[in-house]
Amino acid sequence: MRAVLSTGSNMEDSRAHLASVVRSFADELVAASQVYRTAPWGGVAQDDFLNQTLIVDVDCTPHELLARCQAAENNARRVRDVRWGPRTLDVDIVALFSAAGQEILVDTPDLTVPHPRASERAFVLVPWLELDEQATMGGQRVDELLRALPDTPENQVSPA
Repeated sequence: MRAVLSTGSNMEDSRAHLASVVRSFADELVAASQVYRTAPWGGVAQDDFLNQTLIVDVDCTPHELLARCQAAENNARRVRDVRWGPRTLDVDIVALFSAAGQEILVDTPDLTVPHPRASERAFVLVPWLELDEQATMGGQRVDELLRALPDTPENQVSPA
């Protein structure tokens, strides 16, 4: 199964936290975007984020992949005190695809794929397009989703 993962950090050594995810998927890594700087979402006062997207080929179930992503967050001492608040590391499953390229949909109480807000987040779409200019999610082209976003500070993405 091919997975698109979005990683983000705005606490401590953010580059090191992002690099830890790359290392944890090193054997399955297909591609890693450059690191981008983005303004935080959600109205909580905090530092800008560093974000990176990874494409990985994994031999596990979606829920096993979720457990791996959460383990990476736990290794970075992730605390979930405030929704959309600062974090040492966030690792989200954005999209999943079968070996034949068909999008895999997951809708359970603990996992929804494609990620329900990914289409609204430039910090997800810009790095993904760097890796795959033909990317699609939910039957829509990712470049079209990006063009449809409003011009707001949260949607300004720049190389870090």
